[in-house]
Amino acid sequence: MKCLTIRQPWATLIALGEKQFETRSWKTAYRGELAIHAGMGIDKAVCKREPFRSALSRHGFTAGNLPLGAIIATSRLADCHKVSLDDAEEGWPGGDEFAFGDYSQGRFAWKLEGVTALAHPIPAKGRLSFWEHPVLEGEQ
Repeated sequence: MKCLTIRQPWATLIALGEKQFETRSWKTAYRGELAIHAGMGIDKAVCKREPFRSALSRHGFTAGNLPLGAIIATSRLADCHKVSLDDAEEGWPGGDEFAFGDYSQGRFAWKLEGVTALAHPIPAKGRLSFWEHPVLEGEQ
């Protein structure tokens, strides 16, 4: 299965269903199953700011107990939207979702659907871009 490494707390926000778009500087034509891997990096300062703090605490998380170095969810990458000047000026997609990503003009918002958190995270080393994990089938 294809995997994408995402820094914390953003990876956990996706796994919890609080974040539906992953913003990137690059586009992708890939559509399909995508595992969410929580990298080893964590932005502890962001975890203390709103709306991050509230979203994490609703689910019992803080900067101190976020999973690191593990695949934590599966999803389906459904779309890749190029953020336009109009989107950026209007604050699309709005609410906490806008705060959880970088919706600057020219970036790309990857729509994640069917996100399912894994009951047991799978330890794994992350990589840049997409990477493959062979043992994910049937692990959910």
